[in-house]
Amino acid sequence: MDATLLDAEADAAVLRVYRQVFAVLAREAGAMIVDPDLLDADQAILDAFAEAGSDGLTVEQATLACRAYPHDVIVRRFEVLRQYGAITKLVDRPNELRHRAAFAPYVMLMFLRRMSVQGGQGELHQLLTLEAHSVSDPQATADDGRASIGRLTKVFRLLGNELAILVSTSTTAQLRENAQLAWGNERLIEQAEKVHRLVLDRWPELHRDCTSLRMALAAYADAVQLAAGRLVERAGTTRALGLLPIETWLTFSRGSDPGTLAAVLDGLLFDAAAPDFSAQTMVEAVETGRRSGTARMAPPRPTADADTPESAAATDREDLRAEAERVLAGRPSVDIVEVIDEAGDWITARRVLAELTAAHLHDELDYELVWSDGMRIDPTAGTPWATEGVFRRVVR
Repeated sequence: MDATLLDAEADAAVLRVYRQVFAVLAREAGAMIVDPDLLDADQAILDAFAEAGSDGLTVEQATLACRAYPHDVIVRRFEVLRQYGAITKLVDRPNELRHRAAFAPYVMLMFLRRMSVQGGQGELHQLLTLEAHSVSDPQATADDGRASIGRLTKVFRLLGNELAILVSTSTTAQLRENAQLAWGNERLIEQAEKVHRLVLDRWPELHRDCTSLRMALAAYADAVQLAAGRLVERAGTTRALGLLPIETWLTFSRGSDPGTLAAVLDGLLFDAAAPDFSAQTMVEAVETGRRSGTARMAPPRPTADADTPESAAATDREDLRAEAERVLAGRPSVDIVEVIDEAGDWITARRVLAELTAAHLHDELDYELVWSDGMRIDPTAGTPWATEGVFRRVVR
């Protein structure tokens, strides 16, 4: 009986931590979150607790600290976090008003933010590194190797399946939004192959498990190639630099004067506010780059009553026209600073600016994007630094 109670106590402790971790994903008790903005409210509440110190906060103090959000939203989120144990009373007594917050939900928020930006690639790199250390441990057994191979096989099967489904069922815009699933795939495969070699060399009897991992890696590599091929095919000439051999880029960069090099960048949009890659990473990518093969897509099956599908270029042109008209909203021109402020944040704004830049460079569209030398600096805006300019219609 004592052993059973001890087991139940341990299980309850694990469950309590899990409830705290996943509290930020709960819209209310027993319901999953549906509005991503609620994550921002949760983070504001937990930030307020971090600043409050060991004295904790009351509900009223939390709403005051989070006054940038509606009062009822903060009160509701506070109650949800309290129901899941992410926020508890400072002292467990009936009339206690002050509360304290657990660190587990904030860690979950940090994980969710990284997942949204990197698609889990950073976490997968760390997992592969840990698996390599695990199977290299002198005290590791064949069961440890089998478990490690099994975990990696499932991970890469899930990645490959998700990419394959996106390629076959999603629009180009959806595929572009999930392109982070294909980032750094060569490095991921190399790390997985290293774990595979370590396990196979140390425990040859696990060759069947290692074969499953090799098949999962091959399926993932094929899915990545298909996704990249479809993106390049549908990107359009206005938004694709083209895939040139590395020697062409090196020869051009070494033999051109500064004016010629600068002219290449005309009309290109750079994410200066939040660069995705460091300069050293870009140099290494150019040095180690290789020509990508073209993926062959299965031709569509015509039906008797279906119209002839529009070409990819025509679809791309009309998508750009629709976005340009949405931004102009019937006006002959619009300030770029206004467009950026309406977007709310830089992640959204740079996507809109990329579409406007593509419309400006498109030969068949009558739009023009003109930049000026001024810059708006406003620390309170969603995008503090914004280059001034005008997007307008052109009468030809």
